[in-house]
Amino acid sequence: MLPMSSPPSFSPALLATQAGPCRIVYETIESVALSGNAFGDPTTRLVPVILPPSYDESPSRRYPVIYVLSPFASTGWQLLTRSPLAESFDERLARLHADRSLETPLAECIYVLPDCFTALGGSQYVNSPVLGRYEDHIVREIVPLIDRRYRTQAEAAHRGIIGRSSGGIGALWLAMNHPSVFGAVASHAGDGALRVTLPPMILPFCRVARRYGGPEALLKKWLSLGKGPRSGELFDPMTVLASGAAYSPDPGSACGFALAFDWRTGELEDAVFARWLRFDPVEICQEEPYRNALASLRLIYLDAGTRDEYFLDFTARCLADRLRAVGIAVLHEEFDDGHRSTNYRYDRSLPLLSQALR
Repeated sequence: MLPMSSPPSFSPALLATQAGPCRIVYETIESVALSGNAFGDPTTRLVPVILPPSYDESPSRRYPVIYVLSPFASTGWQLLTRSPLAESFDERLARLHADRSLETPLAECIYVLPDCFTALGGSQYVNSPVLGRYEDHIVREIVPLIDRRYRTQAEAAHRGIIGRSSGGIGALWLAMNHPSVFGAVASHAGDGALRVTLPPMILPFCRVARRYGGPEALLKKWLSLGKGPRSGELFDPMTVLASGAAYSPDPGSACGFALAFDWRTGELEDAVFARWLRFDPVEICQEEPYRNALASLRLIYLDAGTRDEYFLDFTARCLADRLRAVGIAVLHEEFDDGHRSTNYRYDRSLPLLSQALR
């Protein structure tokens, strides 16, 4: 089994770079929480930290911090990739800082971009004996390190978390479970409402798995490809396998985890599916202690495109409805687009999140 793809090579020029008004510092974190994972993923992680424009000029000032969780099959430092056709995350911040016409200005914050990639494509940002303890990695390793090394406002009221797709459900999960750490959350097309959104994925998964000889063979095929080209048909099935590794680990099974359905027939495995539902924000948001945690947040922002290919607009709608039903304020928006290439929605959420954390 091959480990995850390597981060950018280390060099003095990489450790601190300037991009417009924002300076980027790369922290190397040696993780205990990720040790012993089943796929040999590295415990050394490269974590970019984006410092705000006034950071070096105002040595006595402290800043809120926003943690940015990447989608499935990507990682924090990839958000900084340069392209002539698209903005990197720091370029977006530079533009938003300079835009005086914004109805909600972007307040100055420190941004932290964790690396939670795994050999299966992602971690769902939870603790798993198969993938590693990624929840602990963020909450118990990265957050304390950032507060030690940078001039942060080290209270939950000034610490936010945001993500898109798998990063969106990860942001909600961490905010719901750690209200003493995070005080505001934004989720763009976050996974969830599994009773509604999982069934459309089951039969397509079963057909692909059947062609490869079952989930174990499908997993081995993915792992064998390393950094080589991948068939597009593998991407969605891997999100299902990664969810199994995160939500229903089973050391005695061939893959090391169980699926929420029988891959030969497509029928739900009720006992396993019940385990998955315990990680679904829609399913648990009205329960304690999650309800109190969500009610304590300064901002809950949800959005999704009305043409989302994974129907995650229904997830956001359902979550917003359930939160409002128990008196929890939520800002929910929809827009005319699909699931992919929607980073432009950060233009909306980041100013709101940054202001909420001031």
